[in-house]
Amino acid sequence: MFKSKQIQRQRQVLVVDDQEINRDVLGLILEDDYEVIYAENGREALEKIQENLDSLSLVMLDLIMPEMDGFEVLETMRDDEEMSSIPVIVLTAEKEAELKALRLGAADFITKPFDVHEIVLARVARIVELSEGRQLISAAEYDKLTMLYNRNFFFEYANRLYTYHPELHLDAVVMNIEQFHSVNALNGREFGDDILRIIGNEIRAFLSETEGIASRFDADRFDIYCVHQDNYHAVLERFQNKVNSISPNVNIHLRMGVKPWSQEVEPIVMFDRARAACNMVRGDYHHPLMIYNDDMLMRELLNQRLLNDLRSAVDDKQLQVYYQPKYDIQCEPPKLSSAEALVRWKHPELGMISPGSFVPLFEGNGLISIVDDFVWREAAQQIAAWKEKYNFTLPVSVNISRTDVFDTTLVDRLKELVEENGLDYSNIKLEITESAYTENSKGLLDLIDSLRELGFAIEMDDFGSGYSSLNMLSSMPIDVLKMDMKFIRNIETNETDRRLVQLVLDIAKYLNVPVVAEGVENEKQLEILRNASCDLVQGYYFSRPLPADEFEKLIEREIATERDR
Repeated sequence: MFKSKQIQRQRQVLVVDDQEINRDVLGLILEDDYEVIYAENGREALEKIQENLDSLSLVMLDLIMPEMDGFEVLETMRDDEEMSSIPVIVLTAEKEAELKALRLGAADFITKPFDVHEIVLARVARIVELSEGRQLISAAEYDKLTMLYNRNFFFEYANRLYTYHPELHLDAVVMNIEQFHSVNALNGREFGDDILRIIGNEIRAFLSETEGIASRFDADRFDIYCVHQDNYHAVLERFQNKVNSISPNVNIHLRMGVKPWSQEVEPIVMFDRARAACNMVRGDYHHPLMIYNDDMLMRELLNQRLLNDLRSAVDDKQLQVYYQPKYDIQCEPPKLSSAEALVRWKHPELGMISPGSFVPLFEGNGLISIVDDFVWREAAQQIAAWKEKYNFTLPVSVNISRTDVFDTTLVDRLKELVEENGLDYSNIKLEITESAYTENSKGLLDLIDSLRELGFAIEMDDFGSGYSSLNMLSSMPIDVLKMDMKFIRNIETNETDRRLVQLVLDIAKYLNVPVVAEGVENEKQLEILRNASCDLVQGYYFSRPLPADEFEKLIEREIATERDR
């Protein structure tokens, strides 16, 4: 077999500089690794580029030259389909020129004089390799629809601005179109493309008036890296008005999040925070702008801390299960009927953390099933412990989250809990939020049917907090309806709320489904509910959520009351 040292064609580099000494210096630096060709001005450079299109790997371009300067060369290359794919490193001693050169498509720059040869070689090698690997996208490769930068080039550019031009104080701005998929579905893809194109044009018009760059991300997300603006409400209004003027018969709403400039925060992090701010106003048509602030940063840091600490919270029993009683009010005195298991977090450093601070976070990150599993196990063990201690069986409700619904092992896990603790299936009630019924109705109905066949009781939680209609109750397999506390809050003073409560109770009675009213806080509310034939109530009127040892006092009181009945 014939063997020989592999011979590779040397990569070709064009050096463009009107100063012979600069050409000579660069030639000496590059000649061992590259084939070097030269041009003395921009016009000659374009001729050399055209002659060597198939072999040229890089152009090293001086900006200040006679006949045709480097800026004109960059513009010509950017607008030419063939030349635009060749990366350009600009050679300059003027920092002010760097920004303009980057805007025109330069991939990098080298500052004159060329003192450290290793740096020159390293930068040349990096740009050539990235270009050949298609990792650094040429500036000419814009998003074809909006003519804004694509994601890769945008962040390459933004990082250079952040590193070399901190004096610009550039803010990160993220803008989205509300429910863009619905806009496309209702009006057609072509209409949606027109809207994106219009927004892109207006962003470029905006940037022509100030310093900055922009990109289109995904379908309808626009990222803008621009010099700080005093009034982003006016900026958003400008874009919104433009869209309104083009589509007066179609409601299209924009929302915006802004992370103001900070020297300590790199662009990719700034845009993550701007995106988080933008997402916070999703669906809020009255307040479509959010400026990322210190409070949001503290919330973000806390959220990350909680995410990091979840596993140790479970392992170290920092999570605690509290129990809130439910009382049957259609007897006198009211009878302890069951309880709801509620989670609390006693953090060793942060103290007691409200579930409102971590439950939505874990729901959004898909980690809530870890919390749910902990609560289920603690509740099952507690039911068994009370049964043994008092010979008193108290059914306990536990939450089934959206994440749990998609877990194919859910039924087996719940069966295992019941069997391990010697319980009946009726001892554990499963609370599923109203919104879950509307989001995944077919899969959820199948799951509920399986659970009810085993003997679990199903409670629809937070009824009235979402978008369900009353007639859905007739088709949903539930055993208990929990009426959201917002129905109860004003029944003493608001006739409409009182009528709504009565309506829900009448329909539930017709369907033979008992109702639990949440959030009952005083005797007047209790009397209204009792007279309206509400079966069960839960709220501070009877008790706040209690740790297991304190809850036992309610059990002991109930046992004593039963003896006296």
